Amino acid sequence: VGTYILTTALLPLLEEEADARVITVSSGGMLVQKLDISDLQSGNGTFDGTMVYAQNKRQQVVLTEQWAKAHRNIHFSVMHPGWADTPAVRSSMPDFYQKMKNTLRTEAQGADTVVWLAVSSEATKLPSGLFFQDRQPVPTHLPLASTHSPPEDEEKLMEVLEEFSQKFKSTSPG
Repeated sequence: VGTYILTTALLPLLEEEADARVITVSSGGMLVQKLDISDLQSGNGTFDGTMVYAQNKRQQVVLTEQWAKAHRNIHFSVMHPGWADTPAVRSSMPDFYQKMKNTLRTEAQGADTVVWLAVSSEATKLPSGLFFQDRQPVPTHLPLASTHSPPEDEEKLMEVLEEFSQKFKSTSPG
């Protein structure tokens, strides 16, 4: 809901700008998840933080694609920084970190594409709504992974997030 609330709150201001961009940092983890709108609060079954994270990242990709269709004056991108040696990776995935620490990207390497998307004129020459890694658009689905969702589910995600976001909007004047 956070990505949705922040972005939708900024849309009116962004619509007025000449070179407005929205860049969402996602993860390659979304490649293992199909959009599941039936349990957005993760209240059913056993909680699996890794899968919830991947599901959230899939949702961010869908949001970016939907916003790109609806807001033609804003350039939307979503990106995967690659696996970088960050405090979050070290603390949240210690086993992964120990196995991969010699092959992880630096923090600067992980940030390269998001910075490029934010400032490069080349980035805005590419279509809005794409998923990037290493400054290149990459597929949002792996072959044979069965992660494609019907358009109705993607539209329903937007509706449900709008309903959730209403709980967080101020009801006080001004």
